[in-house]
Amino acid sequence: MRKKPSLTVVEPALTANAPPRKLGEFGTNLWRSVTSAYDISDVGGIEMLLQVCSAADRVEALAERIRHDGEVIYVKGVPRVNPCLKEELAGRAFVCRTLVRLGLNVESVKPPGRPGNYSY
Repeated sequence: MRKKPSLTVVEPALTANAPPRKLGEFGTNLWRSVTSAYDISDVGGIEMLLQVCSAADRVEALAERIRHDGEVIYVKGVPRVNPCLKEELAGRAFVCRTLVRLGLNVESVKPPGRPGNYSY
């Protein structure tokens, strides 16, 4: 009787959906959603996506700080607009502009799901 070969679990080195550098929660989620829907394989595109994901982490940290401090802060008893608002808006604009430059505002390369039942 022939003995079956034993199987061993091999750890993957780096999966396609893993970012090459450490990102926070929001940046990692953005990285995974973009790389699962689009094929970005050039060095420049990967770096741009990393910058976008990093900025997404920063924007979320700023948004959390704004939620904590409020949109209006008091400096020496005088109400002022929270300076984080301006930085958050600039970060969000950077993320949107860069996603457009990467061409991610068009339909993804993944084929659509199961076609519908069209009767003409």
